[in-house]
Amino acid sequence: MTPRAEYPRPHFDRSHTWSSLNGDWDFRADTEQDWDRTITVPFAWETPASGIEAHWLPLAWYRRRITVPAAWTGQRVVLHFGAVHHEATVWVNDIEVAAHRGGSTPFEADITDALRQGDQEVLVRVSAPLDKRELAHGKQRSIPRDDFDGVCFTPSSGIWQSVWLEARPATHLAELRLRPAAGLDAIEVTARVEGPSEATLRLTVRETGATVELPVTGTGRVTGTGAVAGSEAATATDPIVLPVAEPRLWSPEDPYLYHVDAELISADGADRVAAYTGLRRIEVIGEDLYLNGRRLFVRGVLDQGYWPRTGITAPDDAALRHDIELAAAAGYNLVRKHLKLEDPRFVHHADLLGMLVWAEPAATGRFSPESVAAFEEQIAPMVERDGNSPAIVIWGLYNEEWGLDWDIPGDPAKQEAAARAYDLLKALDPTRPAVDNSGWTHVRTDLLDWHYYDESAASWGRTVAALLDGEQDDFPVRLGPDHVVRKKLAGVPSQPLRGLPNLNSEYGGGFTCVERAWHLRWQTQELRRHDRLAGYVYTELYDVEHESAGLLDFERRPKDLAGVDPADVNATTALVLDVVPVAPGRDLLSAEREVTVPVRVSHHGTEPVNGRLHTAWTPVFGPAPAVPVASAPSAPSAPSAPSASSASSADPGVEGPWIEAKPFLLSGPAEVRAELPAGWSSGRLHLALVSDGTVLARSAVDVDTHTGFVIGDDRP
Repeated sequence: MTPRAEYPRPHFDRSHTWSSLNGDWDFRADTEQDWDRTITVPFAWETPASGIEAHWLPLAWYRRRITVPAAWTGQRVVLHFGAVHHEATVWVNDIEVAAHRGGSTPFEADITDALRQGDQEVLVRVSAPLDKRELAHGKQRSIPRDDFDGVCFTPSSGIWQSVWLEARPATHLAELRLRPAAGLDAIEVTARVEGPSEATLRLTVRETGATVELPVTGTGRVTGTGAVAGSEAATATDPIVLPVAEPRLWSPEDPYLYHVDAELISADGADRVAAYTGLRRIEVIGEDLYLNGRRLFVRGVLDQGYWPRTGITAPDDAALRHDIELAAAAGYNLVRKHLKLEDPRFVHHADLLGMLVWAEPAATGRFSPESVAAFEEQIAPMVERDGNSPAIVIWGLYNEEWGLDWDIPGDPAKQEAAARAYDLLKALDPTRPAVDNSGWTHVRTDLLDWHYYDESAASWGRTVAALLDGEQDDFPVRLGPDHVVRKKLAGVPSQPLRGLPNLNSEYGGGFTCVERAWHLRWQTQELRRHDRLAGYVYTELYDVEHESAGLLDFERRPKDLAGVDPADVNATTALVLDVVPVAPGRDLLSAEREVTVPVRVSHHGTEPVNGRLHTAWTPVFGPAPAVPVASAPSAPSAPSAPSASSASSADPGVEGPWIEAKPFLLSGPAEVRAELPAGWSSGRLHLALVSDGTVLARSAVDVDTHTGFVIGDDRP
């Protein structure tokens, strides 16, 4: 069976005339003479799935005999590579047809003139240098090592995305750029045509039947008037406008897509390509993000894009979709695909499922003119390949000054590199916010994001409050066991610290799954406490190799999270407890069996919410019990002081005080009083906000009456 047999390029679909070349290829290292090994494409040669498992191999060769379908006679035959790490040279029948540098970006070669009668031989030479520091390599390990080697993984060399053939006329479509119009009532199309003949371009919106037909008189970009301009003039021309009557907007709740069918007719034949997009608008307004005119709070999770046995290549198409479904089940509305231009089908599934995506290219390792050029070479292919996606709402660039020697504040050349990358990206796509250097020392950015890790719940809460209240503009970063530096949010005086959306885009703590669940619950609630925050990205969805920070293990199996449900932590409506937790299992130390917990509500829906707080006890680390909702709680007849309640193990659904919350405004506190059941010296107090028989939000606090000193005591 052919691995990864699905059509690889859903945003520019010519699947009516294609042939997969995935599967078995002959393979040999450069030092070998015989072709006595077989590799399974598209899996990197380090992986078990490839059948090779060769490590630190700097140079290797692929060979395969192929047959071009007889039905393609008279067409141009094009060989496509989704991605090859790092540098590839391609021959067909001993004729060089392509040379490409860059381990994450696609390339193609028209091989028609190299073809012969019968079978064809394709030969690929791949160079994957051991020293990757000046290459765009993301989280692959390097020899010599990167500064960030401790968070890097097994290298992934060679062909790691699909290889395939397509047939097209000599005059053909080379690009279809689709963007929603400003009014969200039309699709704006820029088409790029290549070839020798005059042609007619017909564009049809499949869902509405709206059609535009334009003459094409030469090679270049097709504008709204049907004229063709060179690439320099194209930025000043109007796109083709396809109106959409009664538009249906794309959103996470309703990921509706519009498909554009393009047909180019010339003397060379007909070329047909399908593309799609969604009508949606992502914008920055002051300190907030808005999606389709509604305020958006980002609840994101980091996704590294690695799999057991297959490395950076998903084992199958279902695995890409499954990871998105796992993120959604954990309550997240965004995935930050970290330091990797992921397989285009990941973005396709996000489009279909309504998962927002933060996309970013692979990082380099050291600062040099060569590394800056290698990084920048990814930007235009990234936007061209994935720019039609409605799911991508944020473009990332550099990350934590990787490839900039952790020294943006001290070097104007590095500041200029970050600013130039931002300018290059925004010139190609001004419709999405972009981040110049995620996490640290911004130079030119649309989002003020920061990465902050802290093993102390108390200092975590204090630092987050100080950053969001404007009391400080830096935070501690541990770069080694005994090396802590303070990273500023702004790397140059011109970068504003106010007036932009503020996001924590990496956080999480703890060395065991129980500790990480504890930090997930308490650190996330502290982020939800602050109305100025535009969102967060938790590190991370699943473990990768030695890195055990995931909510799931590397096989995507659930971990023991000590009764914490991430879906409750990341819900649209969440409870925020006025508690500074001490340690896992001992959130609240009390000399008495009765405790008082002030509870607030953080709500990011479109309408206000209200309801009663219910309480119940279980043993420490116990999962939330069902809340009895046979009778809907009634609202108070008139405003009154918050009531109090007690709970016991015999009656696990005690009704407590009434509380109300408006969208994006943290509510005032409602005071919950509860007493440990008789004979208990510790227990978990579960809290649930219930409205009209529906549980809107949950949280919990572990209470311990043994108030002596404990290791890990986090009290301020």
